[in-house]
Amino acid sequence: MLRKKRRYTKMRKVYADHNATTPLAPEVLEAMLPYLGEHYGNASSVHVFGREARAAIDDARVRLTKLLGCGESELVFTGGGTEADNMAVFGAARASRRRGSRHILISSVEHHAVLHPAQYLEKTGECDVTYLPVTRDCLVDPDDLRRAIRNDTVLVSIMSANNETGTIQPVKELAAICRERGVAFHTDAVQSFGKQPVNVNDWGVDLLSIAAHKFYGPKGVGALFIRRGTKIDPLLFGGSHENDRRAGTENVAAIVGLAKAAELATATMGEEQHRLFDLTEALGAAIAERIPGAHRNGHPKQRIGNTINFSFEGCEEEGLLLGLDLEGIAVSSGSACAVGSLEPSHVLKAMGLPHELARAAVRFSFGTSNTAKDVDCILEVLPKLIDRLRSFSSKV
Repeated sequence: MLRKKRRYTKMRKVYADHNATTPLAPEVLEAMLPYLGEHYGNASSVHVFGREARAAIDDARVRLTKLLGCGESELVFTGGGTEADNMAVFGAARASRRRGSRHILISSVEHHAVLHPAQYLEKTGECDVTYLPVTRDCLVDPDDLRRAIRNDTVLVSIMSANNETGTIQPVKELAAICRERGVAFHTDAVQSFGKQPVNVNDWGVDLLSIAAHKFYGPKGVGALFIRRGTKIDPLLFGGSHENDRRAGTENVAAIVGLAKAAELATATMGEEQHRLFDLTEALGAAIAERIPGAHRNGHPKQRIGNTINFSFEGCEEEGLLLGLDLEGIAVSSGSACAVGSLEPSHVLKAMGLPHELARAAVRFSFGTSNTAKDVDCILEVLPKLIDRLRSFSSKV
């Protein structure tokens, strides 16, 4: 007797977590490969192998500075966005300490790469820190910044686009306020670069951080723009790399990949972000229509096009994330997971969400691979999952 072959249907996988990281673009990998193989020299060496590596770094620096609108001497390559943010906060605060200044300002919705250094400086007594509030839409009020700046304020750090909600801050206006008061202004542009035009002179910023893996480049590499004349103490010591500002042998392949990814992202940015905005709007409208008790978080229009965030009444994020993952849908939440406990997102709490909604958030962040079919797939799964989770919670 012949057995009938069992038929398996392949689960569609949906990656909707591009704000966490993006896949490496094939063109970027191709640009990097020579520096992972035959061109392996140390860029600080004077022989031909070292000169090849140095030439690649110099070329990458020139290409990236053209995109940012800055000078070559104003750009420092780092080990990623976190290092760039840390260098901006610690570097500016400690350089100014010698002049007696000791106050910094950050928004209450900053990424932990800015928030935690500020909290550390506060804990150690190195600086006073003011945390600016935000509106329900996750926006900083420029008038709050004006009132909060003190005579001893040395640094203001406000991100250009929030990683959880996508809300875009009025960076140009905020930077102008700081410039009037003679205060250095830093913006974490990790989620902005490649999604909206970023020009350091147009924005008027003194410090700006980016990370390659957010725009289809390699992980472990980023850059910090430091405007000429801005005082920064280095984080790392041990060599004269990056004009004595960042010691350590340069990751040549990653730096080459950063520049290539930046060029690709900015070349297609306008059209791609319009497409992604339409996708997330379609998803948001359908969620609002089909799922009662769904609350949209962040500014509905003033946002990066690929990001939309919702909280769902009667649910908890752990169940939402695991349930979606089991259906092949990868997303993130607005909360950070600690060992043995789940803490609500500091961003959503700062926006005024009640505890139960701050713990029931899902962030959808789309990218180049996403299409309307992915939206349909999410909408096929999400309402059923939420009904199931709510039925469980009602029985507890």
